[in-house]
Amino acid sequence: MLGGRLLHGGDYNPDQWLTYPEVFEEDVRLMKEANVNCVSLGIFAWASLEPEEGRYELDWLDHIISRLEEEDIQVVLATPSGAMPHWLTQKYPEVMQVQADGRRNLPGKRHNFCYTSPVMRKKTAAVDRELARRFGKRKNVILWHISNELGGNFGDSTCHCELCQEAFREWLKKKYGTLDNLNNAWWNHFWSHTYTDWSQIHSPGPYGEMTSTALVVDWRRFSTEQLSDFCEMEIRTVKEESDIPATTNFMDFFKGLDYNRLKKGLDIISWDSYPFWHEQKDEVPAAVRTAANHSVMRALKKAPFLLMESTPSSISWRGSNPLKRPGMHMLASMQAIAHGSDSVQYFQWRKGRGGYEKFHGAVLDHKNGSNTRTFRDVSQVGARLAALSAAADNTVNRPKAAIIFDWENWWAVEDTQGPRLDFDYTECVLSHYRAFWEAGIEADLVNMDADLSGYSLVSAPLNYMYKDGYAERVREFVSGGGIYVTTCFSGEVNETDLCFLEHHPLEDVLGIVPEEIDAPSEEFENQFAYGGTEYPARRLCAIVRAKEHTEILSVYEKDFYAQCPVVTRNTFGEGKAYYLAAESDLEFLRSFYGDVFREAGLNNALGVELPYGVTVTERTGTDGKKLVFVMNFKNEPVRVEGVGRRTDAESGKVYEGYLELGAFGCIVLN
Repeated sequence: MLGGRLLHGGDYNPDQWLTYPEVFEEDVRLMKEANVNCVSLGIFAWASLEPEEGRYELDWLDHIISRLEEEDIQVVLATPSGAMPHWLTQKYPEVMQVQADGRRNLPGKRHNFCYTSPVMRKKTAAVDRELARRFGKRKNVILWHISNELGGNFGDSTCHCELCQEAFREWLKKKYGTLDNLNNAWWNHFWSHTYTDWSQIHSPGPYGEMTSTALVVDWRRFSTEQLSDFCEMEIRTVKEESDIPATTNFMDFFKGLDYNRLKKGLDIISWDSYPFWHEQKDEVPAAVRTAANHSVMRALKKAPFLLMESTPSSISWRGSNPLKRPGMHMLASMQAIAHGSDSVQYFQWRKGRGGYEKFHGAVLDHKNGSNTRTFRDVSQVGARLAALSAAADNTVNRPKAAIIFDWENWWAVEDTQGPRLDFDYTECVLSHYRAFWEAGIEADLVNMDADLSGYSLVSAPLNYMYKDGYAERVREFVSGGGIYVTTCFSGEVNETDLCFLEHHPLEDVLGIVPEEIDAPSEEFENQFAYGGTEYPARRLCAIVRAKEHTEILSVYEKDFYAQCPVVTRNTFGEGKAYYLAAESDLEFLRSFYGDVFREAGLNNALGVELPYGVTVTERTGTDGKKLVFVMNFKNEPVRVEGVGRRTDAESGKVYEGYLELGAFGCIVLN
C-alpha cells in the first residue's frame, strides 16, 4: 500500500494563491482537521515553476512540501505538461496541436500540445528534470503524477500537424513494411484508394479520408503510441533523479486512448471518477458504470489502483450539476475502496476564485471554511479510511469472472458501416456487466490480449474484432473447463477490419454457423422464450445454424427466421460456450447470467440473493484475510436476509441472519 495507508486528500493548487500567503497556513490546519494525509501538487503550475524560459522558481514549492512534511502529509508530485505557459506557445508555435481539419490551435485550454514536437518534449523534460533534482528524494514525496488526464483537451485527443503526419507514415512503414502490404491489409483497392507513395497517406479528417475503418483504427493506435511514448519520456526523465513510482490519471471510458498500451510505462494505475449521481432517482445505472470503470482500472495491472480525483460535492461541466445527497459521498468513496482503490482523492482542495472550474466542487468552498456539510462529509471519509487502512493493507480483489472490453474493438465496431450505425460499445458491455453487478459477482474488464486462465467465466459482448491470437486463447480457455459467452456481431473481422472468410474463427467452440444478421426496427421486434418467460429480440438478430451436437436453448418465434436459434450452448473439451444471437433486455440478461453463474459455480461473497440496489465485493489478502463490502445504492434503508453470522470489520458488531443498511449505506465485514 503506497505510503503505508489508504490515501485521502486531493489536488492542491497553492500556485493559484501565492499572493494570498495567509491561505496556506489555513489550508494546512484544515487538512489535518479533514483527516487529509496526501495532496497532489503542481499539476497545472508550469507558469509558476518556470515563469520565463529557463528561469525556474521552485522555492515556493519547496516551502510547501517542507511544511506538509512537518504535518505528516504526503505528496503526489506532478509534472506540469498538462497546461503550457504562454511564453512557450508564443516562442514555439509548433508545440500547439493541429486539428483534423488542418487548423492549428491558438493557445488556451489544456493538453493543447503536440506529442510529437521535439521542442515540446525538450521543454517538458527540462522542467521535469528540475523538479526531480529538487524534490525527487524528499521523504514525503511518494509518487510522480505524470501530466494530467492525457488526451483530455475538450476535443480531438490527437494532433494532425505535419510532424505527426510524418511520424504516422513512419509508424505504418514499420508496421506493414511495404505499401502493397498496407493496401491489402486496408482493402484499399475499394474505391481506387490504393496508395502508390507513403506521402499520400494522411490522418483521418473531415476534408479527407473518413470512410476507411482500417485507417481510423490504425490512426488511433498510432496516437496512443505517440502519447504513450511522450508519457514514458517524462517518466524516464524524473526517474533519472528519483526512484519513486509513477502514475498518470486516466478517465471514465475514454475512447481516445487505449489504456492497455498506456499502462505499460506506469507503476501504478490511477483514474478520475466523476459519476452522474442523482441524474435520475434510480442510482443503479451510475453505480454500475462507476463500478465497471473501477474494474477496468484494477484489471489493467491486476493490482490495487488509486482514485486520483473525485468530487466531494458536485461537478461543473454538465447541463445540471446536482450536489451529492447525504450519504452519497461516503458510499461513492467506499465503492472505490471496495473495488480495489487504495485512495480517495478529490479535485480539488480549495475552490479557485476564478477560471473555468471556479464552481467545481471542492473540500473548501469560497466561504465558511470548515463549517460546511461537504467538509464534514470529507472529514468522516478520512476518519473511516484511517480506521480501515490496516485491514485493507495487502488486499486485492480476485474476481473469477471477466468481461472482454477492448479499445481496438471499440474503435472498429463504432466506425464500421454495418447492420447498424448506432452501435454503443460501452453501453453494450455495461448491460452485461450490470447483470454481474446486481448478482454481486465481481468481474475484471480485460482486453483481448489478457490471460484468461485465472477465470471460470468470460463474457465477450459485441466482440466484433478478433485480434491475433485471441481465438486460440478462447479455445484453450474453454477446452480447459472455462465457460465462454459471446453475442451476435462478434468475430466478424481481423485487426485491420478485414472480414473473416469461410467460417467463424470460433465456429468449433461455439457450435454454430452464422448465416445472416437482421437489424429490425422497433416495429419489427422479434421475441423468444427463455426459462419459461418471453423476451424481446431487437436491434440485432443473427440468423445462425446450430451444429449437430449444439444445444438450442431458445428460438425466434416470428418472421421468416422463426425457429432459428437465439440461445445456444456447446460443449467443447471440458468447458461450455454460449452464443446469444439476438440483443434483448436487462431482464433476459439477469435470467441468463443467473443460470450461467450457477453452472460456473460463482456466487457473491455473502452467498445470498441481493435486493435491488445492493451489491457486494470482496478484497482478499495473501494471508487469507477478507474484507466484504456490502453497499446500498438506494436512498432508503434495505435489509439483506440469510447472511448467517457476520462480524463488522470496523465496529466488531456481530450480525445474526440479516444486515440492515441505511440509505446510501455501506457495511464492511470480516
